[in-house]
Amino acid sequence: MLSAKETDQYQRHLSLPGFGVKAQLKLKKSSVLVIGAGGLGCPVLQYLAAAGVGKIGIVDDDLVDISNLQRQVLFNHDDIGYSKAKVAKLKLSLLNPNIEIIDYPNRFNSSNAENLLRGFDLVVDGTDNFSSRYLINDACVICNKILVYGAIFQFEGQVSVFNFNNGPTYRCLFPSPPASKALPNCSETGVLGVLPGIVGNLQALEVIKVITGIGDPLSGRVLLYDALTQQTRMLKLKPTKDGHAITSLKEISLPCETNQNDMREQIIKEISPQELVSIMEERNEVFLLDVREGWERAKSKISPSFHIPLGELESGQRPLLPDSLSENKKIIVYCKAGVRSRMACQSLHEHGFKELHNLSGGILEWEGKGFPVS
Repeated sequence: MLSAKETDQYQRHLSLPGFGVKAQLKLKKSSVLVIGAGGLGCPVLQYLAAAGVGKIGIVDDDLVDISNLQRQVLFNHDDIGYSKAKVAKLKLSLLNPNIEIIDYPNRFNSSNAENLLRGFDLVVDGTDNFSSRYLINDACVICNKILVYGAIFQFEGQVSVFNFNNGPTYRCLFPSPPASKALPNCSETGVLGVLPGIVGNLQALEVIKVITGIGDPLSGRVLLYDALTQQTRMLKLKPTKDGHAITSLKEISLPCETNQNDMREQIIKEISPQELVSIMEERNEVFLLDVREGWERAKSKISPSFHIPLGELESGQRPLLPDSLSENKKIIVYCKAGVRSRMACQSLHEHGFKELHNLSGGILEWEGKGFPVS
């Protein structure tokens, strides 16, 4: 039964034709594991908590960063540096004290996946990389859990429901990981701030539909959303034998999420902030290249350094570097955290440059060590 406080809080649901007390009690008795408390996870968590899902688990090992606030509206400046999972639990508890919220400030991996899933009825994928998506999907297949999927990229989004009544799984849509050249920069690619809110809300809606039995869940269909045109398309999807043939969990390593292959490791050398300082103090001739966006460089930069955004380096044309820069000169590349700069090194290598060094941890680690910026 619903308590008096619950009845007051959910009155708009209770008065909704075809929903009422019966559906609300289904929500109260349900449990949902949300993996990722970022752009997608934030709206999912807020609306599931507000709707009255009885038990919500939050899996995320990340800390709140100022760059998250453009789209992860569950957080604010006071939360920077704190665990996303723990902050989310606190705020959701204030939104709805009638439900149970469990935080798991750990990375979702092959070792803990099955144990985490066993305590929940349904899973929501709020992650931002292919490795996690395959792992979450495979764990749901093994544990026979319904998976509500969402993904975003720049101005576009996707939503679907996988493993529902023997319906398609994520591997029916993407049987194998994409080729490395097709992979975006997973951790630093741009995204319109409101887009994860839209897609995350659609995920929350699918969760509510599955739990309560109302409507027609997006099983066997993938909703494609274009924010620039406000148009949607529906892709039909059929289950495949291979999509359900998962018997064990194996984490997939992809180039945008891990170190590059051995050959690339030999070409591109990592350099620490301390090593860069030593080189600069000894006045050894190096070329320091900043591949961040202009607005990032305007906030702080390592001086002296040259500036070419990553997008220009990856345009396919030879970058506009000083004529005096020879292909054998040592080039040290930096960005925010060391991801884009590594991709820039690869682009420079393709243009014939040989002495390539990536600043480990980027300008974040440089500043964290107390080294000067201008």
